[in-house]
Amino acid sequence: MEGNELGIPPDLSDRSHRGSVSSTGARSLHVLVYLINDTAVQLTLDNLTTVSASELGRIVREVLQLPEIAQDVFSLWLISPLLELQLKPKHQPYKLCRQWQDLLFRFTDCSGDSIMADEPSLQFRRNVFFQKKKELQIEDENILRLLYDEAKYNILEGRYPCDVEDCEKLGALTCRVELGAFDQEMHNTTYFSAKLDSFLPAHICKKGHGGFLSAFRNRGPKHPTYEEDLLKAYKEVTDDSACEESEAVKKHLRDYLNKCHTLMYYGSAFFSGEIDKPAQGFLHKGGRKSVSVAISLEGVCIMDRKEKHVLLSLRFSELSWDHTYPEEEDETQILWLEFDGDDEGTKVNKLLKIYSKQAEVMSGLIEYCVELSSSTETSLQENPNTVTSSAQPRLADKRGRLRRQNSVVCNRLAHLSTIDYIDDGKEIKRIKPRRTASFFTRQISTNPATYSAVQLAENLEQG
Repeated sequence: MEGNELGIPPDLSDRSHRGSVSSTGARSLHVLVYLINDTAVQLTLDNLTTVSASELGRIVREVLQLPEIAQDVFSLWLISPLLELQLKPKHQPYKLCRQWQDLLFRFTDCSGDSIMADEPSLQFRRNVFFQKKKELQIEDENILRLLYDEAKYNILEGRYPCDVEDCEKLGALTCRVELGAFDQEMHNTTYFSAKLDSFLPAHICKKGHGGFLSAFRNRGPKHPTYEEDLLKAYKEVTDDSACEESEAVKKHLRDYLNKCHTLMYYGSAFFSGEIDKPAQGFLHKGGRKSVSVAISLEGVCIMDRKEKHVLLSLRFSELSWDHTYPEEEDETQILWLEFDGDDEGTKVNKLLKIYSKQAEVMSGLIEYCVELSSSTETSLQENPNTVTSSAQPRLADKRGRLRRQNSVVCNRLAHLSTIDYIDDGKEIKRIKPRRTASFFTRQISTNPATYSAVQLAENLEQG
């Protein structure tokens, strides 16, 4: 198994807990390859036990009648509620299914009973290593719809944290794609009340607009309901009256994807882990918080699995990293992330520990993504006439929109327990905040980095 292509989702519904292989005789076997919308492609193969992921993927693309570019866009995955694995072209899905329990024991903390009861299914999903900027150049509606279905699933499931305002705009685009143009006679608040979670994330719908203060709504102006806000956004989705319906749908599919592209964790592989909570209260109790670690071609994001919001978001140029193995057998591997911060106005280096049995895999994936990004940058420098999509938002545009107060996609450093340190050449020591050189060797070096550690100052006061 290739560790750098393993992803662990923060949450998967029970619908993924199903088998993909059944026997039809001594030689031929049925195999079901699921799409993200829960439909399946049924195949009957004589050589399933030895067929590669590359060959099986080709057969699926032919059945779905997808153009050649789909080979780069999508990959085969093995999925269960406990583990998510993107297959390399050379992998043999049947053999990996037979080794599934071994993989679960190695990369999860699940109980033995849960592991023995788990069964993976084959899914046809987006390739983690396919660049976002290439998506908007795709003309085939079938590919766009598959990408849209996957993005919508991740938004609705809360895997992609998204502010309410943006969820409503995405929900309105979903209405237009799946329900057609707005119809005042049919589409009203009553229509959406029973199926609101088909257009907006369920955890947002459950919270309500006012939370604790909702009991006092009758004392002030009434806040619109989610149904009313969604209906208003749906009405505002405009069409070009001159274009045909199929072209209008393609435009809205691209609009949906384009909006999701502003989220750095779009297209990420997901891993599970824990981080230390900041000490609180008189007894300075801490404990650990369950998090999801999303790694994409752009960087690393840490998300609170319960609250479904971002805790830390770093591009590769903003961090250094490494992983360590436990000294004791019952301890967990650690992925270390180092990044710039400040303490009461003084710039310091901060160090975050992520406890996870997938720490080594995450470190390998980060290294692979950095190398891939570096090779892409080199290619662009060697070919200055390369044309990029003008529809791709600039970095400044992305960050500007994310600066909303209390946005779920903004960093929450106060929710993290980090270490401020110096390296005196022998060991790492905590200090009263001072800036120091990184003790990690794994840093991005071919691209300009905003992360800029400095040399150790003399006579630093030890804490």
